[in-house]
Amino acid sequence: MRMTDILEKKKNGLPLTEAEIKHWIDGCMSGEIPDYQTAALLMAVYFRGMNSEETVALTAALAQSGERLDFSGLDFVADKHSTGGVGDKTTLVLLPLLGAAGVRVAKMSGRGLGHTGGTIDKLSCIPGFRTDLPRDVFARQVEELGIALTGQTPELAPADGKLYALRDVTATVDSLPLIASSVMSKKIAAGAQSIVLDVKTGSGAFFAGREKARELARLMVMIGNGLGRRTVALLTSMEQPLGYAVGNHIEVLEAIAALKGEGPHDLQELCLALGTEILLATGKETDPATARERLATLLAGGEALAMFRRFVAAQGGDPEVTDRPELLGVPAATRAVFAAEGGYISRLDARRVGEAAVMLGAGREKKGDAVDLTAGIKFHKKTGDFAEAGEQLADLFCSDPHRLKQAAAHLQSAFAFSREKPPAGPLILGRIA
Repeated sequence: MRMTDILEKKKNGLPLTEAEIKHWIDGCMSGEIPDYQTAALLMAVYFRGMNSEETVALTAALAQSGERLDFSGLDFVADKHSTGGVGDKTTLVLLPLLGAAGVRVAKMSGRGLGHTGGTIDKLSCIPGFRTDLPRDVFARQVEELGIALTGQTPELAPADGKLYALRDVTATVDSLPLIASSVMSKKIAAGAQSIVLDVKTGSGAFFAGREKARELARLMVMIGNGLGRRTVALLTSMEQPLGYAVGNHIEVLEAIAALKGEGPHDLQELCLALGTEILLATGKETDPATARERLATLLAGGEALAMFRRFVAAQGGDPEVTDRPELLGVPAATRAVFAAEGGYISRLDARRVGEAAVMLGAGREKKGDAVDLTAGIKFHKKTGDFAEAGEQLADLFCSDPHRLKQAAAHLQSAFAFSREKPPAGPLILGRIA
């Protein structure tokens, strides 16, 4: 089998066989196939696409390129994946909520990059919390506690890491089959038997257009089910930030508030919707209304908060963070943002909010950048709220006061006002199963 023949087939728009795709990925990892040929094939895929069989085969080859976790001896280990958003602290609430409901969740998360935040960065705010669990410790915690979270390791689907590095420098990142196989290969390698996807669309999402996001969701669901995993996706809005907190330590505080039953409505609604799908996918419940009611009861009764404390302690963190917010860090500098005009807030652009948070130091412009864990934004008003001219809209936090002025100006541009109250758009835009 020759790589030039594989390149010729895809250049002409012909589908590759499973054996050809495996030959490519194996050769890419062994070094037998040089990077320039892989880059050429990535570009051919970008323009010619892949059918469903090719995409499933590519996902399987990526998942098999390194270590794999096996939870087949346990009863339906689940995982949830978000395509990235602004203020998305859903995992911090959903993980202990599912643990309290008796669902095992093995979660591998990443760090933030660009205008979207990362779960690993958020949990790093908790003193002592380990986000680098060894493979055996991670697996044992899933079995004993029911929930565990760790950072993604280079040993898991390493071929995906190699392909992504080449995609990044060949302008082929935004290819749907390459995106979908990248995401799903890590989920498959991590041992998930049931997968629920939160595919976001809107200004703060990877795909702002709804149809493109829906297509990605359908593709990932097809891959998951094609590889024997019960997979479902929710299409959710990311036109404005989720909740009222954007940043690292401040999102942990809002997640704790949600676990106490005091969190924002949109965050609670999304957690209940995703949690309901996971209870159904794992067979813990068969009726959506019953599943949702069960989760709402666990939130209201404090069981989810108690599981969060156990989860934090199990990973070396201080569970007292639930009652002592100062343990998460205290920002050295603050600045308020006020309404430049009066009226109803007709738009709060999630992408501009995320960019303002990066300016404060809460995120990374490129991999390897340091993050200010105390940097963030706390909103007092969001889309649909009325504000008088000069009324406070948000607070900005960070460690470096020199960052505040530019970030405040950028955040100001995220707000738009109107005379009439805008209609409230739905949070859940669709379900793909």
